[in-house]
Amino acid sequence: MAVSLNKVMIIGNVGRDPEMRYTPDGKPQVKFSVAVSRVWTNQEGERKEETEWFNVVAWDKLAEICGNYITKGQKVYVEGRLQTRTWEGQDGQKHKTIDLVARDVVFMSQRAKTAAPEEDLALATSGGGDIEPTDLPF
Repeated sequence: MAVSLNKVMIIGNVGRDPEMRYTPDGKPQVKFSVAVSRVWTNQEGERKEETEWFNVVAWDKLAEICGNYITKGQKVYVEGRLQTRTWEGQDGQKHKTIDLVARDVVFMSQRAKTAAPEEDLALATSGGGDIEPTDLPF
């Protein structure tokens, strides 16, 4: 039997405040971007930096938590899977994007406003994860 795996883990800074939406049947969805940078020194000794942007999508209770407590600039850990979406624009052109569909989100820095209550932070995993409020870094 063939084994497959689609798992992504990133740590980075939120690039824009989350956009909260609801499907016609009332299912919550949130979208936000995360910037992940890497730094290296080239052969000439110059310091280089490259940033990769990830489009993150979360659903259900995780979407509500992210929508309420994540803000631009906050450091987050996101774990999930990659999903490719294709659609045709109003101009007739075909478009394609890759989303990171979040399963777990951990807030690694407090936002500028009041931090979330511990009971909400404990729910920041859609899979029930092993993260307890006492494990959080704040």
